[in-house]
Amino acid sequence: MTSLFNERLFLSDTLLSFFFLICQDFLLRHSGRIKSYNISMKKFFIKTFGCRVNQVESQAIREDFLRHGFAPAASFETADICLLNTCTVTREADKDVEKLIRQISRRNPSARLVLTGCYAAAHAAHIREVFPSAQIIGKYDLGRVLFNEEDICWTVSGHEGHSRAFIKIQDGCDCFCSYCIVPFARNVKRSKPVADVLAEIKNLVKNGFAEVVLTGINIGNFCCPQTGADLAALCKEIARLPGEFRVRFSSIELQTVSDGIIQAMQNHPARFCNYLHLPLQAGSDPVLHAMNRHYNTAQYAARVADLRASVAQIGIFADVIAGFPTETEQNFEETVDFIRAQKLAGLHVFSYSPRPGTKAANLPQLPTDEIKRRAEELRALDKELRANFAASFVSTEQMVFIEEHASGKMCGLTSNFQQVILENVPPNLRGLVRVKITHAEGTVCYGTVK
Repeated sequence: MTSLFNERLFLSDTLLSFFFLICQDFLLRHSGRIKSYNISMKKFFIKTFGCRVNQVESQAIREDFLRHGFAPAASFETADICLLNTCTVTREADKDVEKLIRQISRRNPSARLVLTGCYAAAHAAHIREVFPSAQIIGKYDLGRVLFNEEDICWTVSGHEGHSRAFIKIQDGCDCFCSYCIVPFARNVKRSKPVADVLAEIKNLVKNGFAEVVLTGINIGNFCCPQTGADLAALCKEIARLPGEFRVRFSSIELQTVSDGIIQAMQNHPARFCNYLHLPLQAGSDPVLHAMNRHYNTAQYAARVADLRASVAQIGIFADVIAGFPTETEQNFEETVDFIRAQKLAGLHVFSYSPRPGTKAANLPQLPTDEIKRRAEELRALDKELRANFAASFVSTEQMVFIEEHASGKMCGLTSNFQQVILENVPPNLRGLVRVKITHAEGTVCYGTVK
């Protein structure tokens, strides 16, 4: 009789515990009011879409997950929480995000699905309607909701899977170019304090990173919230830091490239890379005006001339959009001619994609085939420009940052962003090394370590 009573008591306790766990799991996964989830959720999965800013943000989130006792999952199928750091710069970016949402919902329906980033911010109503199980959390609410902390500081100690380190120094853009959805998702401008940027660089250099990339949505708008220091003033402080490392600027808008920034590049060539990515978007003034860009071709050409006169062997790359709605064939030819005249080092070509809510989306659109043709012509021009750029380094010596292995060979980047494959070097070579460029094949240089 006692044995039977104990057995029933055991079964009762087991069922009660099981019921409690089910209730707890339901609450944790479905209540947005609960702030801390790290008691039951131990495995996390992060997928990053889009730009370098998203990549460095995901690294910061990853480090916070690890700091709170979570472990990375091998895939989204085994994760307790799946966080998608999203992008909405094109329709294809939206489709990529939505495809993964469906896969997670189908193959791991019990996981807590969190969406953050530009797609989540710009299309919240659509997400709630089509993907009701997904939880939308703003970038600056992640710390509070996930970890019961005020904010994620966006500071990183490294960059998983990368040889170079990226630092987010700025967020937000309110330019509202007529084709761009980003200001609808990130229109509040924020900057990291100068002291925090300097401390982060010091820590990354201590951790072995010899190249650090300053990134943001519009880094030229950097403004220290404590001192009001701009990007040029930040550069002066970075130039004073000890150690052998170099700093690269990510994409920066033409009108924010101040004389002070150019002087920093000129006066400290070992510290600041002789490279800039200056978005152009179009080489035709009527199209630039319709795009609501804040410069014309004469101003762009003048700044490029200033840079070339001040910074030796500078590599200037640009974004360009193919098939903007108002772009005529003559406008397109003007763009091609302008790019050639500037002797740019390379292009990042975008096929125009209408983003709902932007001014350009309401304009009559060009035929898809015409947009594709123009994009293909620009990509062919990109290869031509990159090949010319690579050929210009033959017989020169360059400081190369060892970045990764390619096809069993070691490769890296010059200061001005030329890819170099290194021959006859030890496999454990790392950091910055002096290289003699022996020859170029297409868009790639080859060299030997001095």
